[in-house]
Amino acid sequence: MTSDDWAGRALAAVIDRVTATEAEVGDRFPLYAHPADGRWETTGRGSWTGGFWAGLLWLRALRTGSAADRAAAERCTARLAPWAGADTATRGLIFWYGTALAPAASGAGPVRAAAARSCLADHDPGAGVVPWGSALGGPRLLARADAVPGLVPLLAGAGPDGPGAAAAHLHRHLDLCLGAEGAGHPGRPRPAWRFDPATGWHPCEDPAPGWSRGEAWLLLAVADALLHPEVARHRPVRLASAARQLLSQQGVLTGRLVPPDHATRPRGPLDTSAAAITAVALLKLSRTRVPRAGACAPRAAAVLRRLAGAHLTAPEPDGGRPAGMLLDGCYDAAKGLAVRHELIWGDFFLALGLAALDGLVDLTRV
Repeated sequence: MTSDDWAGRALAAVIDRVTATEAEVGDRFPLYAHPADGRWETTGRGSWTGGFWAGLLWLRALRTGSAADRAAAERCTARLAPWAGADTATRGLIFWYGTALAPAASGAGPVRAAAARSCLADHDPGAGVVPWGSALGGPRLLARADAVPGLVPLLAGAGPDGPGAAAAHLHRHLDLCLGAEGAGHPGRPRPAWRFDPATGWHPCEDPAPGWSRGEAWLLLAVADALLHPEVARHRPVRLASAARQLLSQQGVLTGRLVPPDHATRPRGPLDTSAAAITAVALLKLSRTRVPRAGACAPRAAAVLRRLAGAHLTAPEPDGGRPAGMLLDGCYDAAKGLAVRHELIWGDFFLALGLAALDGLVDLTRV
C-alpha cells in the first residue's frame, strides 16, 4: 500500500471496523451506531438492512481470504433466509447486496434464488410492481424509490420471466418518480406513491420530493439495470433518458459532494449514506454508454475521497470512539432518528466503492 493509496487505507479502516462490530453485536444485526462512542443499535432479525451487514462480512472475507471470515459471512447470510418470503420489496436490498459478493460455490446462492423466486411470485401485474409490502408496517400497495435497487438484479436472475418483471418494476417506479416518459416532474423526483385499484397511483406526502437518499436509490437502480442487458433491452431509450435526467436534474456531477438529507433543508443534517450510494451508482454508470459516463468515475472518486477524508473516524489515543466509522449519516431527520450517525448501509456502500477503486471488486457483477 503506497502513501498515496488513500482508498486502500480507508478500506482497511472500514474492514477493521467490521471486525470490531462483529465482536460487539454477535448474532444480532447492526443498524446504526452512536457518533460519540460507536455503540451499535441492533436488530435481532436484520430488518431491511440485514443484507448490508452480510455484504460487509463477504467483502471482508474477499479481502482477507480467511476461511474463518468466509464462515462468518455464510452464517450471517443463512440468518437472512426467513426474509425470503416476507412481504416487502426491500428483499432486493436484503438479498442482492447481502449475497452478490459471495463466491458462486457458497451457500448464498440458494438463499438468493429462493428470495428471487418469491419476489417474482409477488409481482403484481395490475400495479406493475412488486409491492412495497406490509412486512415493515404501513400500507402494502406502495411504490417507493428504495424498493427498486437490488430488486432489479435479483428479479433478473429469477428465471425466464424475471427480466421482464424487473423491467416492469423499474419502469413503473421511474415513470412515477421521474414523471412519464418525455414529461418529467417540474421539481425533484417524487419518491413514494400509493396505489388504489379503482383510481390508480397517487403521490405520498412522506418521504417528500428532495429526499437525497431516494434520489441516490433511483440512480443506483438505473445503473444496475443498464449493467444487466436482459433488463436494459426493455425500453432502452427510456432507461437512458432516466439516467440523463437523474444525472443532470439533481446536480449529481456538479453539486455538493455530500448532500443534505433533504434538498429543502440545505443547512440541515448531511447524509453520507446518500453520498456513498451515489458514488457506487456513478462508478457503475461509468461502465455504461450513457451520456456523461466519462464524468462519472472522477466524480465518484471525489465523493469517496471526501467521505474518507472528512467523515471517517481516525484512531483516538484515549480509546474513545473506534476508527473506521462513517459518520454524518441521516436515517430519518423528520423523526429525529440517527441524524448524525454511522449507518450500516452507509458503511457498506462506502466499502463497496473503495473496494472498486482498490481493484478488489468488479461492480458490473455486484
